[in-house]
Amino acid sequence: MGGTIIGNIDPETVAGFGAEWAAFDQTALEEAEWRRLFERYFRIFPWNTLPKGASGFDLGCGSGRWAAGVAPRVGHLHCIDPASDALAVARRRMAGQGNVSLHHAGVDAIPLGDGSQDFGYSLGVLHHIPDTAAALRDCVAKLKPGAPFLVYLYYAFDNRPAWFRALWRASDVARRGICRLPFWLRRRVTSLIAALAYWPLARAAGLAEMLGVDVARWPLSSYRQTSFYTMRTDALDRLGTRLEQRFTRAQMADMMAAAGLENIRFSDEVPYWVAVGTRRQTQG
Repeated sequence: MGGTIIGNIDPETVAGFGAEWAAFDQTALEEAEWRRLFERYFRIFPWNTLPKGASGFDLGCGSGRWAAGVAPRVGHLHCIDPASDALAVARRRMAGQGNVSLHHAGVDAIPLGDGSQDFGYSLGVLHHIPDTAAALRDCVAKLKPGAPFLVYLYYAFDNRPAWFRALWRASDVARRGICRLPFWLRRRVTSLIAALAYWPLARAAGLAEMLGVDVARWPLSSYRQTSFYTMRTDALDRLGTRLEQRFTRAQMADMMAAAGLENIRFSDEVPYWVAVGTRRQTQG
C-alpha cells in the first residue's frame, strides 16, 4: 500500500492524485465528451427526489469535474478533498459558482454535521482509501434519512470471463511498479501506455462496432468514443496509484447496506460498479 497511514488516508496516494489533477485539470476536455462522461456516472441518480435548495457533498472532488455538473442543479455543494493540489484545481474550476464550499479534509474528518445533507456522492475515490467500508459509513452518516448517496467503486471483474481477469492481473503487476516511480516519470510511462494500448484497442473496438460487432466485452472498448486526453488521464489514474481495491457487486451491496443505505440499485452499464442507495429512515 505504501506510505504511513494517518487516519483513514494513505498520504502517498493522496499526494499522487493531487499531482494528477494538477497535471490533468480537465480544461482540455471538450464539453460534449464531459457531458457523456457525466451521464455515465449520474444516469441512476434520483435528481427528482431532491428537495428545493438541496445541500450535499462531493467526497473526493478532485479537479471538480463532476461538481461542475452538480452545482448548477442544487442549492449548495460541499467539495471535499484531502489533496490541497486537487482543491486548488477545483477552486479555479468552480470560481464562477457562488453555491460551492471547498473543504480540505479526509473522509474521516468531513466538516459537516451528521444527518445534515440532502445528498452525497463519491465517484472513483473510496477504493483508494485504506478502509473502504469505514469511509462509506462516514459518508452515509452525513446524510439525512431518505437522502441518496451515489458511489462508484472499481469492480472485481465479477461480470467478466477468466481471461479478462488474467489480463487485469498482469496489468496490476505493472501498476505496482509504475506507482513507485517519480511523478514526472509515472506520467510519461502511463501516457505511453495510453498511446500503445488504450488508443489502438479503443479505436479498433470503435471500428469493429461500426461493422456490427458486439464489442461490449472487449478490453478498453469503453474508451472507443473518448479522447486521447481522457485515455491519458485514466491510464495515470488506474496505473499510477499506490492503493487500489476492487469489489464484486455483491460485496459492494453488502457494504452499502452495512453503512446504512437501503433501496440500493446498480447501473448495468459501464463503468462498473456505480450504485445509489438512500439512507435508512431509522438507523441501528
